[in-house]
Amino acid sequence: MEISAQQLSKRNARLLRLATYASVMVAILLITLKAVVWFMSGSVSLLASLIDSLMDTGASLINLVAVAYALTPADKGHRFGHGKAEALAGLAQSVFIAISAIVVLQQGIDHLLNPRPLEAAWFGVAVMLISIIATLLLLAFQRHVIQHTGSTAIRADALHYRSDLLMNASIIIALILAYYGVPGADAVFGIGIALLIAFSALQIGRDAVQILMDHELPDAVRKEAMALARSVPGVIDVHDLRTRESGQQWFMQLHLELPGDLSLTDAHELGEQVRHTIIRRFPQADVLVHKDPVHPQPSAQTQTAD
Repeated sequence: MEISAQQLSKRNARLLRLATYASVMVAILLITLKAVVWFMSGSVSLLASLIDSLMDTGASLINLVAVAYALTPADKGHRFGHGKAEALAGLAQSVFIAISAIVVLQQGIDHLLNPRPLEAAWFGVAVMLISIIATLLLLAFQRHVIQHTGSTAIRADALHYRSDLLMNASIIIALILAYYGVPGADAVFGIGIALLIAFSALQIGRDAVQILMDHELPDAVRKEAMALARSVPGVIDVHDLRTRESGQQWFMQLHLELPGDLSLTDAHELGEQVRHTIIRRFPQADVLVHKDPVHPQPSAQTQTAD
């Protein structure tokens, strides 16, 4: 059964709100647990994880506000809607993550140069296991939301939660090695985590900038839209397809080459058929169709006679 654009919009809005609420709640839970155990152990890798969770919370709160604003209907001042607020949130997240990477890197180098004894390592291991379970559950839900909405903000959120999985596993290894007397293990793992966080920040920032700069939709989407337009009977050809993304909405503009002897009404109806054909495949698309008349070229005999 086909879903209407309005139903799709309502469903996506509900999923986006639930995803942002879930992200904030998980981040707050992990911050509380990690803060307690870091205070007990003094582990730099746990500190790295704590700072990352603090950044996650800040980023998730930004997402909460940005998604709510992005879902606001278009108004007189924003005819194309407010969808780019999601990309701005993604860009802000990349800044938060980059700051956390710098702080963790600094702490890791300091602990490497000035080793400190590690306490309560097994409490740290337990907290990391809880973190892994909570993160896996959150990522499963976020994956579901991304599949249905394509949200940039949720994708950015999921990206650094995925990096958290590797981080939490490495912290468990670091805590065990440090507990059994391997010098510098905790600090070295902390530095490695900082570099991983920095890489995530670059990825998120790049994706957000692409959207803010009106980067074209993927080639596969563009090719399919062109093929759908050409499949409508009466369309001679299609050219000058332009696309961009803004939050949950895609914008497509294309030129149809139609027989020049069509009436204005017939040309309009043909354009509407093309528009609805594309929207049925991509319900999130706002399609603008321009009609170009194509007149038959005079034959060689007619040109000679003239």
